Amino acid sequence: MDIGLLVLRLVVGLTMAAHGGQKLFGWFGGYGLAGTGGFLESLGFRPGRVHAALAGGAELAGGLLLALGLLTPVGAALVLAVMVVAIVSVHLAKGFFVSNGGFEYNLVIMAASAALGFTGAGAYSLDAVEGLGVSGWLPGLLAVLAGLVLGGGALAARRVAPVARGV
Repeated sequence: MDIGLLVLRLVVGLTMAAHGGQKLFGWFGGYGLAGTGGFLESLGFRPGRVHAALAGGAELAGGLLLALGLLTPVGAALVLAVMVVAIVSVHLAKGFFVSNGGFEYNLVIMAASAALGFTGAGAYSLDAVEGLGVSGWLPGLLAVLAGLVLGGGALAARRVAPVARGV
């Protein structure tokens, strides 16, 4: 089980950290804060650069925490928050399948993050080394609720331009 958790943490965590690097620094073909900020402005997140820094920071920090197995429920909550925002603001209207721009990828990342919040990081983690390892329904539930609250807060700050109506 511990090797399985390590593999899951490394894949999900490093993937999310790389996405954060794209947003923050333009690494891996990303657009950096300016480009990501412009995109987020178009979605109603103003100021876009601030929201890009918050999203990129949550992805980078949450991803690294998951990969390292350090404060795992906190890392899970950060990743969940970003995925909630991505699903609602970009992918939900496009349906389920990623081939149409849908939310299936985001849902898998959310499920994996939530699962890590419930199971804990396992023996091969900094949580285990430092005696911080927690698992069970309470840390998992708190991680999921924190992710939903953080994501909901970001969505509440969104200011979508009104749709022009014909006369």
